[in-house]
Amino acid sequence: MTYCVGLKLNAGLVLLSDTRTNAGLDNISTYRKMYFFEQPGERVIVILTAGSLSVTQTALGRLQEAVDDPEADETSSIMKATSMLQVATIIGDTLNRTRREIAEQTRDLNQQASASFIVAGQRKGGEMRLFLIYPQGNFIMATDDTPFLQIGEHKYGKPILDRVVTPETSLADAQKAVLLSMDSTLRSNLSVGMPLDLAVIERDALCISSRRRILDGDPAFMAMSAAWSAALRDSFVKVKI
Repeated sequence: MTYCVGLKLNAGLVLLSDTRTNAGLDNISTYRKMYFFEQPGERVIVILTAGSLSVTQTALGRLQEAVDDPEADETSSIMKATSMLQVATIIGDTLNRTRREIAEQTRDLNQQASASFIVAGQRKGGEMRLFLIYPQGNFIMATDDTPFLQIGEHKYGKPILDRVVTPETSLADAQKAVLLSMDSTLRSNLSVGMPLDLAVIERDALCISSRRRILDGDPAFMAMSAAWSAALRDSFVKVKI
């Protein structure tokens, strides 16, 4: 399984993913789930993936193939699309087509072939956008009322986001929030695992502002996790019923 989360704030976009994939308890691997498409100064697009590895990798391969195709136009290449809404439509159509094809190929094996994406980015002259794209290719968009989107094992990390994230949250606090959300998920679900990929896109920067891979045993992440656990225990003791 996996856990990916994206935040759309007034100040920019914050994105985090784990890297664990598994096909059973004895077949666990590490695969990147955060992918970048960037033309600095013109547009930046980040895709986070969850679900069947064959579906996600095939769909991403097809998206990259369209980007590299000199004859591709705004209807087929996400790097030529005229809006982030059109980017989401192209990605959704590609994901749905890929899912359906692989599901048909594996029908006799009774295997699931499904995936979902988080798509974040901005193009020159447009607004920042954050989408959750479902396996069927349809999607929803983050709003001021719901400034974050999750895919994968989202239930463990959602409570802290519900409590602290608003559109006015700073990028620094947002990074802390998504990392603590991931920490809660890592503690409660073995199908989510290190390393982690963290990316920040500042508003109107039209490029990746910062990018970081957090390895198992990272001192800063471990210190944050320990401090959060201590704070929760202390608050628990102080609560009166």
